[in-house]
Amino acid sequence: MLPPRPEDGHKGTFGTACILGGVSSPPRIMLGGPAFSALAALRVGCGLAVLAVPEPLMNAALTIAPSATGLALPVDKRNRLKPSEVAELLDSYLRSFRCLAVGPGLGAEEPQQQIVVRLIAQDEVPLVLDADAINALAALSDFPRDFLAPAILTPHPGEYERLAQALDLPHDPKDPAQREAAAAALAGRLGCVVVLKGQHTVISDGINTFVNQTGNVSLATAGTGDVLTGIVAGFVAQFFRPNLGAGSRQITADQQGGLSLVDCARFAVELHGRAADAWAEKHGRAGMLATDLLEELPVQMRTMQEQ
Repeated sequence: MLPPRPEDGHKGTFGTACILGGVSSPPRIMLGGPAFSALAALRVGCGLAVLAVPEPLMNAALTIAPSATGLALPVDKRNRLKPSEVAELLDSYLRSFRCLAVGPGLGAEEPQQQIVVRLIAQDEVPLVLDADAINALAALSDFPRDFLAPAILTPHPGEYERLAQALDLPHDPKDPAQREAAAAALAGRLGCVVVLKGQHTVISDGINTFVNQTGNVSLATAGTGDVLTGIVAGFVAQFFRPNLGAGSRQITADQQGGLSLVDCARFAVELHGRAADAWAEKHGRAGMLATDLLEELPVQMRTMQEQ
């Protein structure tokens, strides 16, 4: 079950999730993804959400998600991220985050690749890697040696294929008969949790593999994957507890009143699908916006906690 929400809790109790994304360099401008992720993290009970987006996008991002705070990322004269300055800025704030979600609308060019590789090399703050963060890694065949961070990857089949090609993994993420093995193989290779999105999303930590049964085709629209990223980040910020010790003396996440990374991912996927099912019951299976999905999250989360 989802851990209970303490009655005497405050913002600090429920953690800070940072969402790093957005592109401000023409011709592509991407902004909605990280804003939707930040709103989703807050909708599932995260105490604070920080939007880390390129400085030219900051005002617009906070207009979409006014409940978040902003961390303006330095850019050059062409509005591209400046990797060294972004890294220095993130280093100064990293320990204040309980989770860092990277990728929504981020782009996957060389500056983003440098930023993502630097983040996976730290082992203090859990990461949620989605969308362009995964594409950035796929462009770097030697990245596994640097992968130290506790992480959840949330690829759709196309993103999985690009990453699998870089890692020489043989499974087809579009084949229903291979999807469980595909998720488990990637999770085992990188030592992370994989959420292989699609009909019957698969969640695996390389040892335990689960298949989600909630959700429907109304989710096939822009922004709903960013909402899932935010839900995962919000749950990690609130509930994740790393196992302590080893062997017979190990103290597990649930013994500490929290969740493991794989359970954070499982609950997030379940909630995401339930919210889509609730919307579809009222409106049908087409026409949902990502913002509609956000509205359904608190009610469905309450139902999950009661059950």
